[in-house]
This record gives sequence, C-alpha cells and structure tokens, in this order.
Amino acid sequence: MAKRSIIPFGPQHPVLPEPIHLDLVLEDETVVEAIPSIGFIHRGLEKLVEKKDFKQYVYIAERVCGICSCGHGMGYCESVEHIMGIEVPRRADYLRTIWMEMSRVHSHLLWLGLLADALGFESLFMEAWRLRERILDMFDATTGGRIIFSVNTIGGVLKDIDDSMLKTLKETVRDMRHEFKPIVDTFLHDYTIQSRLCGLGVLSREDAILNGAVGPMLRASGEAIDLRTLGYAAYNDLMVMPITAQDGDAYARCEVRLKETIMSLRMIEEAIEKIPSGDIAVPVKGNPNGEYFMRIEQPRGEAIYYVKANGTKNLERFRLRTPTTSNISPMLRLLKGCQLADVPLLVLTIDPCISCTER
Repeated sequence: MAKRSIIPFGPQHPVLPEPIHLDLVLEDETVVEAIPSIGFIHRGLEKLVEKKDFKQYVYIAERVCGICSCGHGMGYCESVEHIMGIEVPRRADYLRTIWMEMSRVHSHLLWLGLLADALGFESLFMEAWRLRERILDMFDATTGGRIIFSVNTIGGVLKDIDDSMLKTLKETVRDMRHEFKPIVDTFLHDYTIQSRLCGLGVLSREDAILNGAVGPMLRASGEAIDLRTLGYAAYNDLMVMPITAQDGDAYARCEVRLKETIMSLRMIEEAIEKIPSGDIAVPVKGNPNGEYFMRIEQPRGEAIYYVKANGTKNLERFRLRTPTTSNISPMLRLLKGCQLADVPLLVLTIDPCISCTER
C-alpha cells in the first residue's frame, strides 16, 4: 500500500490569481482527496446591510469582486427594483447589458492569459492581456473606471454613452473580433496546448449536474444552461446562444470561454445597433418592503441574489451565492485521481474567484 501524505496547496501559488487553500492527500504523486479551506479573505460584506442603506449598498455589492463588479451591482439593483416595482428605462437596460458583456470579455481574456501563463506560453499570455487592455480602455472611456465602475443604481444607471462613444465602442469591438482570431486559433490548434489540456480533468455531464457545476464548467460538459436566455435586462432583445462542448475536459472548458468571448463581442455590437433613446434612470421614492430572488449569468456562471427588505432604509438580509461557490464541489471531484503536477491547472480551469466566494 502506497504511503499517504498531506501537503498544503495555497493560499498563495505562482499560477493562481486567487488565494485558494487546499489540503491535498497524496499517494505518491496521485491526489486521493482534496480538502478545501474556505474563509481566508472573508470580509463580512453581507453584514454591512445593517450599516448602509439600500441605495448605498449598491457600492458594497460591487466590491464583492473587482472583475465581477458590474454583474454584482446589476443583480443587486434588479432585485431591489423588483421589490419596489420600479420599471427601469429601456435604455438603461441596454447600457447595463453592454457593460455586462464587456465585463464577460474582460473576465474571459484575463482567464485565457492566466491559462497561457500557467502553460508557460508567455507570448500568448501577453497577447490575451494586450487585447484585454482594449476593453479596459473602453470601460475607462464610458464609466470612468477600469475595474470598479459604479454606474448601476436603483432605478437605472448613473452614466450614459453618447452616440459618438457608442460608434467608437462598436469599432473597437469589431477590431477586437479580428485581433482575437489568431489567439483562438493558437489555443484550439497548437499542439503543445492540446497535449496539455486534452483529456485532463474530465467531468461528465452527469457528474457536472450532480455536483452543481455552473457556467462554462457546466456547459463544457454538454449541458446548455445559460441564464441570459431568461431575458433579464436587455437580453430578451438579443441573440443568446448557449455555448457548449461535449468532452468535459480542460480543453473543452477553454474552448467554451473562447467561443463565449466571440459571442459577447457580437452581442455588444448588436446591443449598440438596437439601443433606444430615452432616459437612463427614474426617481426612487420610499423604502423597499418584501423579498426577491434573482439569478444572472456572471462570466463564471450562475450567481444568485436574495434581498429581503422590511420597509426601512436598511435591508433585513442580503445573500449572494457566487459561481465559484458552486464550482468548488465539481473541482474537488476533478482533483481526485489527478497527478500533483496537474492540480494548479485543474484549479485554474474553473476560473476561481475566491473574493466572491468568501465575501
């Protein structure tokens, strides 16, 4: 019988952008069990509903995570708007959707760069992040921020995008689609990447569903679930097609994110073409009283927002379940039986966001 040993993985590791901590139980070089340790960067953000009123809390929700900030702000605002019966102007819905898809492009390009770096492909890492800078520049031009935007508010959005800036954004997105093609070809067809990713960390469709996988993790196993098809914000006016792959391995998860990036760039163009004129916000009077459960598709997968209000300016409860929270369980399933050298890459393929998870 092989001798077992336990080694710590994280919370700091050269490959990972997030402080995830695992205790790995090994037999020689094979992982037989992975035990997560959650809470390393817990900040108690949900508790702050007692200190900040429901309008101020928008800025707290955005700071759950930097990369996912736009989606967290939108999910929280839409939850409160449903409770209060507020009908957001249609232009505001479109602006939220444009910024949300820009966030998805930003998130996927960041992850693709980190994957290339983990594979030792430095030039591909630089190309992915060079393209990512284009979308961050557009965020800076349209919101005034590159990571935290603070444009969502109860009743709409705080900033508009004029026609000249929309034209510039559309041209930038079109150029990005052209510049992204060589990156896609390299990720999908380079022999060294295929040899490293194909067949690694296979998650069957049944295991993905049983373990609660969401987002690209789930769709890479063949399950076509994308919450944008629910039609919140302006998605009911746009062409949303869930991107899936069938193999369920690390290569499939990479493929799904590559194709989702292309689809998001097309959706931004479509939204710019269809965006109506009009107001970007409506006045908000009174305090919310009731509760609402909201689901949106974040870049990493399904995020759930629960808001409970009691008629005062402070919410009674805010609860957030993030995509990484759901994907930790299937990640642990992948790690059982893998080699120690593959652990960093397999953890990376779920695109972990520990600041979201631990809040």
